[in-house]
Amino acid sequence: MERFLDVVLASLALIFLSPLFIVVSLILSRTGEREVFYLQERIGLGEKKFKVIKFATMLKDSPNIGTGFITIEGDPRVLPVGHFLRKTKINELPQLLNILVGDMSVIGPRPLTDQTFSKYPSDLQVLVRSVKPGLSGIGSIMFRDEESMLRDAFASAEYYDRVITPYKGELEKWFVSNKGLYVYIMAILVTIWVVMFPKSSLPWCAFRGLPKPPDSLQEHLNFKEM
Repeated sequence: MERFLDVVLASLALIFLSPLFIVVSLILSRTGEREVFYLQERIGLGEKKFKVIKFATMLKDSPNIGTGFITIEGDPRVLPVGHFLRKTKINELPQLLNILVGDMSVIGPRPLTDQTFSKYPSDLQVLVRSVKPGLSGIGSIMFRDEESMLRDAFASAEYYDRVITPYKGELEKWFVSNKGLYVYIMAILVTIWVVMFPKSSLPWCAFRGLPKPPDSLQEHLNFKEM
C-alpha cells in the first residue's frame, strides 16, 4: 500500500511542481557554481547504497570545508540562492525521483551517509536499514530547523555526535516500531504544517509516545509534554 502511495504521490508532485523545478534549475544554472543538482551516496534499505538527489545549495567541496557534513545557520559555504532553497526545503524535492525509482519512500528515516550511519549503535543500524529512507519522516520533522539550532555550542561535532545523533536514532527507532498508514499520512500532513510554521509543537500532539528529547534540545525542538 505504501509503495502504491509513494508512486502516486511522487508522480503527482513532480507534475504539479514541474514549473518550480524549471525555474529553480534555470536560476542555479546561472548563479553560484552553476551546478543544478547535487548527488551524494547514502545508505538505503538493506544497506544498499544509492545516490540521493538534491538541488545544489552549497560549494562543491563543502564536505571538506569548515564544519564538514554539519551545516549551521549562516554557513558561508551555502550559496546565496541556497539559503532560500534550504529554508523552504525546496532543495529536497528532487528526491521525488529517488522515490519513483524505489530507493526511497515519501516517509521514512532520513537517508544517511556512511559517516553518520556508523555513529549509530549496531542494533539501531539494523532497524534503520530494515525500512526505506524517506523524503520526510519523524527525524526530519523534529529537526526541521536544524541549521538554526546548530550554532554556538551546538555547532561542535562533539555535541552533534554525543547528543543530537543519539536522539535522532531514538526517533527513528520510534518510527520503525510505529510505522503504518496512520504515521505515513500524518507525517505528510505534519511536514507540510511545520514547513509553514516551524515553531509549531504540533508533532508532539500528532505522534504520541515520541521519546523525550535531552534537556538541552527541548526548547529548540519546541517540546511539549503530553
